[in-house]
Amino acid sequence: MSLARVHNFSLSLDGFGTGEGLGQEAPFGHAGEKLHEWMFATRWWHEMTGEPGGTSGLDDAFVRQFTPGIGAEIMGAGKYGYPGWHDDEEWKGWWGPNPPFHTPTFVLTRHTRPSIGMEGGTTFHFLDTSPAKALETAREAAGGQDVRIGGGPTVIRDFLAAGLIDHLHVVVVPILLGRGVRLWDGLESVEKDYRVEATSSPSGVTHVTFSRAGL
Repeated sequence: MSLARVHNFSLSLDGFGTGEGLGQEAPFGHAGEKLHEWMFATRWWHEMTGEPGGTSGLDDAFVRQFTPGIGAEIMGAGKYGYPGWHDDEEWKGWWGPNPPFHTPTFVLTRHTRPSIGMEGGTTFHFLDTSPAKALETAREAAGGQDVRIGGGPTVIRDFLAAGLIDHLHVVVVPILLGRGVRLWDGLESVEKDYRVEATSSPSGVTHVTFSRAGL
């Protein structure tokens, strides 16, 4: 069976995956871009955005695992759009006409709408269902490849609580946010089901991977 994987999910030292005060002009609320500056510095990101330069090394090696072997993505309504996006019939996500997913992408939301085809092979599908049912649907669409659980923190927490994530890569960023949406709440002892490895980067972040035991 294909795996359910999380890649490059950034967390503050106090466990927040996004800040408070999200809006159309502030996708991560008061956190701004601080959670993702490590990624923006990599050569992979510069290639993605058509810019020269960028750093190689550990951060770049981790971030490049985002795409290989992925056949579908699942994300939450909060990753797809700002609070209230469902009232905007023209909203098609944050990423412009060619989103970076290039696969069927399933948005978990109570506000479903018809599927939206985008450039580059991304098609957004909108589901009001449980994590288990969503994963079943995404696996069918992935054609034997793995499914990426893209976030935000509430969605990843729900999939972890349901025992559905096989590989989890979080990036601990040395900042304190103090408020926002936390990942780990209610997940006491979740680590017992995984092999856990931590690798510190010269950039100051720590890459922590959780791999399901036995895989």
